[in-house]
Amino acid sequence: MRKYNAAEVGEIEVGDCKILNIEGRSIGIYYDGENYFAIRNVCPHEQAELCKGTFTGTTLASKPHEYIYGMDGEILVCPWHGWEFNVKTGQSLVDPNKYKVKVYDVEVENNRIVVNL
Repeated sequence: MRKYNAAEVGEIEVGDCKILNIEGRSIGIYYDGENYFAIRNVCPHEQAELCKGTFTGTTLASKPHEYIYGMDGEILVCPWHGWEFNVKTGQSLVDPNKYKVKVYDVEVENNRIVVNL
């Protein structure tokens, strides 16, 4: 596993994503206010730049006619066709066993955000 300095702590605002190229891979670093996440910047549907989409939440499983909003800031919505992915796991909300985006481990070391590839 290789470690790459992605940014300095404080460089990425809450709810924002910094897109960078590491070893020929476009990767987005997202900050939710507590943790940093790294996700491949390619939607498996039509290869759109996934990290240019929005970070939002979704409705959670509930009773009929009951709508509970949750996972705020954990869902990345593709800007082209609205496909949704969990930024923590990379799994699609529609078919998590079929569609997934690569996620990478992120650490904070010496005030730097480090991505492990």
